[in-house]
Amino acid sequence: MTTLPFSPILIKKGITPKGEAIVPLIIAIVLLSGLKYFEVGPFAAMSWWWIVALFVLAFLWFEYIERMLGRDKRKAHEQLEKTRNERVKKTFK
Repeated sequence: MTTLPFSPILIKKGITPKGEAIVPLIIAIVLLSGLKYFEVGPFAAMSWWWIVALFVLAFLWFEYIERMLGRDKRKAHEQLEKTRNERVKKTFK
């Protein structure tokens, strides 16, 4: 039997332990990729290496930096604790 790194309940609610702080970077990657692909304005002359660099930065953040800082497990733990406390309050009310 395999175990999940975080609760399926959190997945169902759309809450995962990763990504809260890096969302603007992901939006920038998608936006710049679209602008470059469709050759809009000054982005047509921009090198693809800038976009690749943002992809590499996002990869490094999710795979290494976030783990080193403990953000991935801390956020999941905080959300699980909050859900548990709400359940306890509801049960003993």
